[in-house]
Amino acid sequence: MSMSSSAARRFFCPFAAATLFVSCSKPSKTQEQAAQPASNTTTAAGAPAAAVATSGINETVTAPMPRGAAGEAWRDADAIKALDRMSAYLRTLKTFQVRSETSRDEVLENDQTISFAGVVDLLVERPSRLRAEVTSDKQQRTYFYDGKSFTLWARRVNYYATVPAPPTLRALADTLADKYNIEMPLADLFYWGERHTANELQSAVDIGLSQIGGVTCEHYAFRQEGADWQVWIQLGDYPLPRKLVITTTTDGARPQYSSVFTWNLAPSFNDAAFTFVPPKDAQRIAFAPNPTGALAQ
Repeated sequence: MSMSSSAARRFFCPFAAATLFVSCSKPSKTQEQAAQPASNTTTAAGAPAAAVATSGINETVTAPMPRGAAGEAWRDADAIKALDRMSAYLRTLKTFQVRSETSRDEVLENDQTISFAGVVDLLVERPSRLRAEVTSDKQQRTYFYDGKSFTLWARRVNYYATVPAPPTLRALADTLADKYNIEMPLADLFYWGERHTANELQSAVDIGLSQIGGVTCEHYAFRQEGADWQVWIQLGDYPLPRKLVITTTTDGARPQYSSVFTWNLAPSFNDAAFTFVPPKDAQRIAFAPNPTGALAQ
């Protein structure tokens, strides 16, 4: 059976498909010089370390699910407050670089689950500049946005498409989704706390302390219609999400998406990092709107 057949598998589409993962590639030499890697940057005084290793994943904790007096699922007010605090903090970040190491499940028609790995490297200067390099087992993509135009480059086939863009990241994410059915990588970093509210949560639980890549975090578990999800939030003055796991509950196979984040709040870059210069022999194509309304994979 061919893995490339769309009929051979069911795609995993979590409630926050935005968080996630399309794929990118290593930049050209000019572009590589434009965006310095997180490991070579200097972090601002008082900010978290520029790059925290994503190895040393958290310890496993088994905890019973709390229940209210009438047996209803528990909604811990402190867990909801922690989520709101993280959301508010993410919206204050003006410039940042984040690396997301992901794993995504796809379920075949015979209910066998296959996992695919990916990496997203995102550089953002709000409100109007972004560069994202996405690499997965399936594809490579690089996204460029300079406040005036948006370009998506498929490195492996050397095709690219460029369109005029709105003046803000929020508007860009909406335009790409609505007009071209393209999900911007890690878009929930721009929407978190706006797309979803506490009213959607059926349960919210504080699991306890955990370590992600040597960073002390509080581990929270949430449930809403169609998905169970967990987030590990860094303790202290910088409540950054360090890990995210989403389980789709509408599929009997319960496929998962997981991501481990490494943050740099003082990245080094120049204007060229957000500008696409077509490589030799690159072929320009046009974005085609998806009439079905399904997000492009």
